[in-house]
Amino acid sequence: MKCCLATVEKISWERIFLILEINVKYSENRYPDIPLVFYAVASDHVKRARFKQEKIDESHYRLTLNITNQGERMCVAQGDYRLIVCQGKCVLAECETDIRLVAQLENLSKNFLYNNRSKVFSVSFYVAEGESTLPFRMYILPAKKIEIAPPENRLFQSSSMNIKKVLNKYRRPFLCAAYRFYRKRYGENKKTILFMSEQSSSLGSNQTAVINRMKKRGLDKEYTILVSTRPASSQPQSKKSWFQLIQKLAKSSMVILDDHAPVLDWLKLDKSTTVVQLWHSGVGFKSSGYSRWGHEGCPGPWSAHRQYKYGIAGSKTMAHIFSEMWGINEEDVLLTGLPRIDEYLDQENREKKIKELYEKYPMCRGKKVILFAPTYRGKNKKNAFYPYELIDFEQLYQVCGDEYVVLFKMHPWVSENVPIDSSYEDKFVDANKYPNINDLFYITDLLITDYSSNIFEYSLMRRPMLFFAFDKIQYSFSRGFFRPYEDSAPGKICYCFSEVIKAIEEKDFEFEKVEQYVEHHFDLIDSNSSDRVIDWIIQGQIPEDIQKGLMAVDEANKAMHNLVIYH
Repeated sequence: MKCCLATVEKISWERIFLILEINVKYSENRYPDIPLVFYAVASDHVKRARFKQEKIDESHYRLTLNITNQGERMCVAQGDYRLIVCQGKCVLAECETDIRLVAQLENLSKNFLYNNRSKVFSVSFYVAEGESTLPFRMYILPAKKIEIAPPENRLFQSSSMNIKKVLNKYRRPFLCAAYRFYRKRYGENKKTILFMSEQSSSLGSNQTAVINRMKKRGLDKEYTILVSTRPASSQPQSKKSWFQLIQKLAKSSMVILDDHAPVLDWLKLDKSTTVVQLWHSGVGFKSSGYSRWGHEGCPGPWSAHRQYKYGIAGSKTMAHIFSEMWGINEEDVLLTGLPRIDEYLDQENREKKIKELYEKYPMCRGKKVILFAPTYRGKNKKNAFYPYELIDFEQLYQVCGDEYVVLFKMHPWVSENVPIDSSYEDKFVDANKYPNINDLFYITDLLITDYSSNIFEYSLMRRPMLFFAFDKIQYSFSRGFFRPYEDSAPGKICYCFSEVIKAIEEKDFEFEKVEQYVEHHFDLIDSNSSDRVIDWIIQGQIPEDIQKGLMAVDEANKAMHNLVIYH
């Protein structure tokens, strides 16, 4: 029974989030204590997505839908959707379109390109025709590029290219079949854990911290710990390497990652395997994963991220960022803290590393240390670089005076050495080969960076930072930020190198922003993050209140499917 009028008054987008503002006017309201629920209902009368809602006042609601995750770790399915207002199991209304909005609908529609811009996920809005009112409609269509030139005008590829295509076409199905074979052969072993990296030949710091803690607790005797490390995302791998990985995946009941694993974009693991993401970054500025959907290099509707059962974060305020990146629910991001912080906060480790650093870099004794540590430029590891020509080494050398020395620590993907002239070597050091940047933070008095996530750990030193953001506009367009850069940088932002020099001279660092950053990003500042990962995830002892949140999401998804709406 229709007992209210619901009208879509405004449509907007925030990255992958569709935001609708709804005006609800009741003709009667028999159950004022039962909250309203808003569903996207397909033409087959099945609810495909539930909007998150915020009640603005008695008649206005702000609805939000993540089009890459409708609650079940998948994109909203292809279809023609109505927006239905329910109260419990009662259908109250189908949403209309405000007449002032009708002319804007086409411009408010959005296309998200992916798969090297060869495919698109299209979200469009329109008003249903042939009706006496203005029924709101949303149409979703995943599509791909088609050949528009006549066949006779197509350019033929070389035979070598065709061979490569054939090999690539059949390699993945063959490896998927091998995984299923080995899975049946080995069976499910609930005590085998694979720590895996497809980005590097070594494990990430969060993974290493968890393994070390497991060994310290004697859990390596209870669990079989496997390790697979390959730079497969940037370098071709041998047949032997592929089969070794497939066998380890088949043997494991749990796979623990620290970064994107491209192999899991196409290899779907057995549903009994738990995949955990111990993301290597504490979250800096730049968006990643589904938060940059539609940009070059973004994932497709199905990707490795969909297989994560859990991720981790350091604070509640950051959990929604990770869930957006991975296309999973916010409840699946557990607030364990980051394991690598455990050692970083250990006083004994700190004293040991400071002693080692002064022995390695004796010029730092008795001086204030500036650490120049920006992120890379370029699309990926293969073409990563940093524009050294933007650094005025002479000005930087002069501003150091007798007070400062400078350590340069570039992103690991930047292979080119820092061009330090011999005349500057008494104050400048290329520290690129030093393995762990966190250790360098112990002796750093001023960090100069840009969009790097290294600010996460460094902020716990509660020391000043400068941000050399010469390409903020370009970087924002290509990578995107989770929130405005000026609002989230915990220090002074400089847009040219002369501003960096001036800030050092005047000691103008806007230091008050550091404490605000720490309060926002850290709920837990202790040395127990590895233990929480082990206890909660590996041993399955998730606290009861968190389990209730996970169960509530499952129940909401079941309820969405159990009620078919004929209206």
